[in-house]
Amino acid sequence: MLWILRLILFASIIFLLYRTVRYLLHPKRKLELAHEQKRFFLLDDQENVRKNFLVTYKGVMFEGEKYLGTTEYAFEVVSIFMWPKNSAALKGLSYEDFLVIENEIHELYPGAAISWKSPVKEFMEKQPEL
Repeated sequence: MLWILRLILFASIIFLLYRTVRYLLHPKRKLELAHEQKRFFLLDDQENVRKNFLVTYKGVMFEGEKYLGTTEYAFEVVSIFMWPKNSAALKGLSYEDFLVIENEIHELYPGAAISWKSPVKEFMEKQPEL
């Protein structure tokens, strides 16, 4: 009888350790932590083109929508539409900050054209090309 209780206790401890490690390594948690710390983090499932991706940069959360199209050699993501989750949080971001975000996205999707939705679209159109 005692060995059954020990086995159940041991299994419970293993299960709790497994769940803790799984929680700590979960990508959504990493995104939330980067958002709180105002760091850059991109959460994306590259295998699923239909699923939007999330980007956090300097405490602002952005969402990106991918569109599949044809290139010369294959089907790839050819266009991306980006928008902020909260427009009020954009305060303090500069043109260079948006270029950093675009460059990071271009590392994952080199052939994709990135378009911003309002109000970032109007801001980016006013800026001179560097």
